[in-house]
Amino acid sequence: MQTTARSTTPIALTIAGSDSGGGAGIQADLKTFAALGVYGCSAISSLTAQNTQGVQAVLPIAPSFVQAQIHSVMSDIGVSAIKTGMLATADIIAAVAESLKDFAQIPLVVDPVMVATSGDRLLAQDAIQILIARLIPHATVITPYLHEAAVLLQTHVAQDLAQMQRQGEQLLALGARAVLMKGGHSEAQEATDLLVTPEGCFAFSAPRLATRNTHGTGCTLASAIAAGLAQGMTLQAAVQAAKNYLQGALAASAQLHIGTGAGPVHHFHSFY
Repeated sequence: MQTTARSTTPIALTIAGSDSGGGAGIQADLKTFAALGVYGCSAISSLTAQNTQGVQAVLPIAPSFVQAQIHSVMSDIGVSAIKTGMLATADIIAAVAESLKDFAQIPLVVDPVMVATSGDRLLAQDAIQILIARLIPHATVITPYLHEAAVLLQTHVAQDLAQMQRQGEQLLALGARAVLMKGGHSEAQEATDLLVTPEGCFAFSAPRLATRNTHGTGCTLASAIAAGLAQGMTLQAAVQAAKNYLQGALAASAQLHIGTGAGPVHHFHSFY
């Protein structure tokens, strides 16, 4: 499979599930890309029936059709970065990995989506080892939050920055070029993420904000990183820009009144 010549327009492809409530998944990804000046394409891996209260149903897409979507985009559109989110099953993960094997030169952000903000499980148990073996080794960066990192490593949840760094280094050994350990679910006063790379560990901190509108934060952060990479930023610069963007989206989320549960962040906070 060959792509067309690289476009001068920054373009990102999200391969993820669809959130019918609009706050996470490809909906959050495409909103983030648009807000940050990046053209977004998508390949839908699963359909979900969900809202601010939780996930009511999940319908995985046939792996061959996930591949067909990826092929359609990659054979015609000059994608500058790729982000994966909810992939749901082992067969879909394997199909995505197979589809992307010829595009190692394109930055790949892997968000190992396993559990929704509501606590609903989004990744089948048998898919975790396929994720580790087939997709993570090709990632420019993986972006687990603390519980996801613990599941990947089959260990306890990190309790402090030292443990976060240690687990990030263990995840780095799985083959990814960098690991962003997301500390947003910790109990610390500041939300600190650690970017663990072969060159060292870099901290990105922001004040913790009191809001119930946190639906889709992981999708949004990973997509913002992909947007930065699509625009030619270094990984550290992309992470910092993404962190700043998400902080603004969280701070402005109270302007939105969506649903009765965990509402979405305000992706277009800089526009209205």
